[in-house]
Amino acid sequence: MLRIEKLVKVYKDVRALDGLSLEVKPGQVYGFLGPNGAGKSTTILSTLGLIFPQEGRIELFGEEVFRDGKFDEGRLVKVKARIGYMPEHATLWDFLTPVQTLDTIADAFKIPKAEKEKRINELLDLVGLKDARNKKVGKFSKGMRQRLLLAQALINDPELLILDEPMSGLDPKGIAEFKDIIREQKKAGKTVFFSSHILAHVEEVCDTVGVIVKGKLRLEDSIENIKKEFLKKAGYTILIETNKPVDWRSAELSVTSLGENKYRVVASRDVREEIHDYVASQGAKVLTMQVKEPSLEEIFLKLVE
Repeated sequence: MLRIEKLVKVYKDVRALDGLSLEVKPGQVYGFLGPNGAGKSTTILSTLGLIFPQEGRIELFGEEVFRDGKFDEGRLVKVKARIGYMPEHATLWDFLTPVQTLDTIADAFKIPKAEKEKRINELLDLVGLKDARNKKVGKFSKGMRQRLLLAQALINDPELLILDEPMSGLDPKGIAEFKDIIREQKKAGKTVFFSSHILAHVEEVCDTVGVIVKGKLRLEDSIENIKKEFLKKAGYTILIETNKPVDWRSAELSVTSLGENKYRVVASRDVREEIHDYVASQGAKVLTMQVKEPSLEEIFLKLVE
């Protein structure tokens, strides 16, 4: 769906992209995660042909659209008709209404009139702007503008949806609704590639995550696999509760008491089986045992450091 290989973009003395490679597969919700200034927007703008990298390769829908400083304009125009894009910073026409805005963009995609009207009504309902359909955009809040930007990104029924910091400026209700829309797009067979520096947004809706730091991709995998690998490197924290007190002095484990019959075990590997055996040797029984998984935020902060 989208493949980027060894992409380099330099602004004067700043290396915004430093040999970046990543792949977004069909049907994925891919969370592109990184701190501000990491290169997220530069990656997206390069993918869309809005800025020119100096080196590397970009492939969309199996078509090579960029190689080593040059875009294939014919291929790029063809594949962009299959893409919906929601920019982080965009200028909307303040003197138009949502209906007029979407009508104008639909005309640019040459969508037939009957289909256009139906599509506009469906999208305004989807993003929660049905009641504001005839209100001037200049009177919209930041959250309402974000909703309209999402609607315009969906107007051409794209196969690939690219969203740059899409939940910025939304209130908690709006964020929840936005996440639901992303999930609905996935169910409909769409591929979603969206950038964010807010980890909770990524963790809840993405099946794959790529973390970019200083223009380089530090990791790319499912959230589940990322956490497993992090546990292997950072060590395990295991919380247990037993039916009666356990004497841990002869155990070769780092154990901290957390209260009556509750303990925390820290180890460099998974020692749950050993804990069960040791507790049993003390004539006790494990009631509960839980591996404390790292949050995506903990992993992200470690990568940034």
